[in-house]
Amino acid sequence: MSTGFLTIDLDAIAANWRALDGKTQCETGAVVKADGYGLGAGRVARALARAGARRFFVAVAEEGAAVREALGPGPEISVFSGHMRGDTDMIADLTLTPMLNSVDQLTRHFEALPGHPFGIQLDTGMNRLGMEWDEWAAVAAVALAEHPTLVMSHLACADEPDHPMNAYQLDIFHQMTDGISTPRSLAATGGLLLGPAYHFEVTRPGVGLYGGAPFAAAQGVVTLDLPVVQIRELQMHEVVGYGNSWQATRPSRIATLSTGYADGVLRALSGQATLWYGDQPCPLIGRVSMDLITVDITDLTEIPEGLTLIGPQQGVDDLAAQAGTVGYEILTAFGNRYTRRYHST
Repeated sequence: MSTGFLTIDLDAIAANWRALDGKTQCETGAVVKADGYGLGAGRVARALARAGARRFFVAVAEEGAAVREALGPGPEISVFSGHMRGDTDMIADLTLTPMLNSVDQLTRHFEALPGHPFGIQLDTGMNRLGMEWDEWAAVAAVALAEHPTLVMSHLACADEPDHPMNAYQLDIFHQMTDGISTPRSLAATGGLLLGPAYHFEVTRPGVGLYGGAPFAAAQGVVTLDLPVVQIRELQMHEVVGYGNSWQATRPSRIATLSTGYADGVLRALSGQATLWYGDQPCPLIGRVSMDLITVDITDLTEIPEGLTLIGPQQGVDDLAAQAGTVGYEILTAFGNRYTRRYHST
């Protein structure tokens, strides 16, 4: 085959959820937005449900539809973007729970779907989604009288434990919500790791489930193995790839592999990434192109049929560091040309 193999360890995702759940004394949900961080929301959600998750979070209603199809009735599926115009039928038919972000959304929801479950999202300083202080003060009594399932906010700097914004947002969240009986949620993965003060009644880990930072103890979830399409022998001073961006300084053996930026291997990895043959590193040379990359395998003692880009030797955050980005982008960029293999016992 000329496509790479993306192996997804569902058991590791479940183990990561159980490990994070074990750090709290409250309910632990699961964020499965962006197609389960690029790994397949349906398969991921079912694995998490088997592990014990009963509350799931997605970004938009369309994602909620896919998760509901996978899980069936029962689990709560909350939609971060709230009740958008045009989503009413989907929210109603699939029993999705919009996290209402504004007075306009609150009005739309109450008028279109009276009695239907909803949650509230508050802005505690990130200035992205949620009701600000004055908005919440104006509608809190009305909203709380309708018994929302959750009141939540989101931390801006939770991946930096010592950042003063964490304590600031925690204080604002307390001021906006103390005294209510509705379950509250402030912590995603980073916030959960900040400790019990940030846990409230529900946590909602995301990237930590998929093996990403800041959950340093996470099990690796993804392996990406790439096939070698062609091997060529270069003489000293010969060049490789677009722009002649790499030139051999010795007689070299170069492998061309089937993957590229169309498959989520970012162009920023050009000349930066390392691939692996067992425990032997092999540098990516030249530019990442749409469908192909080139790798220097001169120091290998045998000709490989494939090389590993993500696996035990380096995780998604290691690769992200080489590209100058974050593990989230690596995970969610995987293209649909890879052959996906799911591991579960």
